[in-house]
Amino acid sequence: MTLFHFTGIKGAGMSSLAQILHDSANEVQGSDVEKWFFTEEPLHERKIPILPFDENNIKPGMTIIAGNAFPDSHPELIKARELGLEVIRYHEFLGNYMGNFTSIAVTGSHGKTSTTGLLAHVLSGHSATAYLIGDGTGSGPENSEYFVFEACEYKRHFLAYAPDYAIMTNIDFDHPDYFKDLSDVLNAFGEMALRVKKALIACGDDIHLQKIQANVPVLYYGFEESNDFAAKNIKKTVTGSSFDVFVRNEFYHTFTIPLAGDHAILNSLGIIALCHYEGVEASVIQERLTTFHGVKRRFTVTEMDDRVIVDDYAHHPTEIRATLQSAKQKYPDREIVAIFQPHTFTRTAALMEEFASSLSAADHVYLCDIFGSAREKAGDLTVEDLVNKIPGAKHLPLEESHMLNTHRNAVYLFMGAGDVQKYMNAFKSFLEKGKTA
Repeated sequence: MTLFHFTGIKGAGMSSLAQILHDSANEVQGSDVEKWFFTEEPLHERKIPILPFDENNIKPGMTIIAGNAFPDSHPELIKARELGLEVIRYHEFLGNYMGNFTSIAVTGSHGKTSTTGLLAHVLSGHSATAYLIGDGTGSGPENSEYFVFEACEYKRHFLAYAPDYAIMTNIDFDHPDYFKDLSDVLNAFGEMALRVKKALIACGDDIHLQKIQANVPVLYYGFEESNDFAAKNIKKTVTGSSFDVFVRNEFYHTFTIPLAGDHAILNSLGIIALCHYEGVEASVIQERLTTFHGVKRRFTVTEMDDRVIVDDYAHHPTEIRATLQSAKQKYPDREIVAIFQPHTFTRTAALMEEFASSLSAADHVYLCDIFGSAREKAGDLTVEDLVNKIPGAKHLPLEESHMLNTHRNAVYLFMGAGDVQKYMNAFKSFLEKGKTA
């Protein structure tokens, strides 16, 4: 039996794929930096070995799956080629693997992880479903009919895939370290649409997706009546939303979701459209929508005394707006405190004005130092450049996380794609100490 070695196993997609292969009775191990990442928890649960990076990890007979963050010059990959082993990049392996199933790619600039998680949960109530979610969660049940996976547009990696279906949530300018401009992003999604084999399910309220071209039927979903699947008669409460779904202007079913925000309704609608196309019963869809508990770091709530603490991955202005909208729906009578850690210098510079505008919708704003990345360690700007654009905003050094305690009966939104959880955990520790003092 082949031993799969993952170079960079703590990456969100890499961790998920390792879990899938393990669940499918393959032998799996991996290597990474020693720093702790939340994506490693499910690896430990499965007793998948995680080793420090070392060329001596590589042995004859292995197949090496390489994370996209690591160059060909990485010592493990050099050693693998010296031994004549197969070295395959994550997205290329995934592109080959999905051929064993009815595959469904979930892509878009925003909402991929939440939509993938919800779709996997809903389809699992209909038939065995393998899934790969970008929050580091994967599962590979035996005899799976479906394979649901998150397809990332960064560096056009999703062009390694030719899925049966794709759900496209939206198109927006992001990843300015790679994409030149919005037209470059549109070009990438246009190429992806042409790779879909059965049907494309796209948000028809998105002006860019309205122009998408495909070689298969395009089903549109959204709030506008012109969509094939339209949500009407929407009712929002602090516990979630309910809405009627009309299929080509004919009433289909009323659905209720325990999720807040317009984006949650749209994500659910895309899934309803896919399931309707695949013949999943409406009663099954509703039961599974009701029992979905969310994905990691997407509006994950902890309550401490009179404070609501939310951990969220929002790292783009569009995502920040959606997270703030969810908070205001769920907690209409509380102040909203936004604690945001910008992710990468290029994104912060390219979207500076949009960040300032989106964050200004919070009652109070605190900004953490900019988080670099494996591909970008430093830049010419600092977080103070953003602080100065938001009236009343404050810089929040890690050692001063206790400053947040001046707000009572508030919702604290810790947002970012880096390590903003350090600030959240420091604040939680301060509150815990206050209890025991």
